[in-house]
Amino acid sequence: MDLNKYEAFLSVADSGSFTAAGRILGYSQSGITRMIASLEQELGFSLFIRSKKGVELSENGKLMMPVIRNVVKAGRSAQELGAQIRGVITGTIALGCYFSVSAILLPDILKSFETQYPGIQIRIHEGGTSDIARWLDQGSIEMAICARPKTESEYKWIPLMQDEMVVWLPKNHPKASLKAFPVHDMEKEPFIHTSPDRDTDQDRIIAKEGLHMNEKYTTQDGFTTWNMVAAGLGISFNQTLISRKWQGDVVLVPMKPRQYIEMGIALPEGSGNSPAVKVFIRHIKECLDKQENK
Repeated sequence: MDLNKYEAFLSVADSGSFTAAGRILGYSQSGITRMIASLEQELGFSLFIRSKKGVELSENGKLMMPVIRNVVKAGRSAQELGAQIRGVITGTIALGCYFSVSAILLPDILKSFETQYPGIQIRIHEGGTSDIARWLDQGSIEMAICARPKTESEYKWIPLMQDEMVVWLPKNHPKASLKAFPVHDMEKEPFIHTSPDRDTDQDRIIAKEGLHMNEKYTTQDGFTTWNMVAAGLGISFNQTLISRKWQGDVVLVPMKPRQYIEMGIALPEGSGNSPAVKVFIRHIKECLDKQENK
């Protein structure tokens, strides 16, 4: 059985693009196209509907989706078990994570991990909380590093760290010297909202505190928001983690009352049994412990 074809099918279905699927799997667009064409020929029907807007699953493709996902999952498990019996840990892990996690935490973690486990490949899916929840429900990722997602399906939750939410103020803001910024005072300021209505950490704090923000701008990216705050266009807030390596005329002020987001690992039912996933989770914990003890 050629798992590559099935993995190509899942990647195209999840990303909605032959080009994106090739980028994720390390193939050219034409290579992905050939594999999908071969699979469709074997099955005797089309799996995708092609249009100028991209590709989407045909009705037959939708029927095949859960079956093929299970085939790929079983195939990977068999490969990993065989390698484990031989004394080698191999495998592929589809990892969902926040942009802040992939930019700040992952590089050092992956650098040491690939040295210890060169046979394990990590495929990173970056997105927000709602994206990760959807991927967990679809079964398109084996694990995720994020805030606790709201999903329809069951998953195991492994806490990793508490990250404080802080207010972003322009450097010359009159309240930039405060030791803590009253949460409801944010309602009086022009607010720059990152990825609104996508169950982000911002959305959760706004809902939890019953805030009515004076929304002046919206963005799709935290770094864009950061630079708009630096330019004096308004205020915002986010995790401490996301701006750890950023520079600019922005002052970070804790909220009053203090607000924290629990970051952790979400595991769909059954995915934690993979040897590759187990060693990666252990490695993540070891790296974070070392950072905390520095």
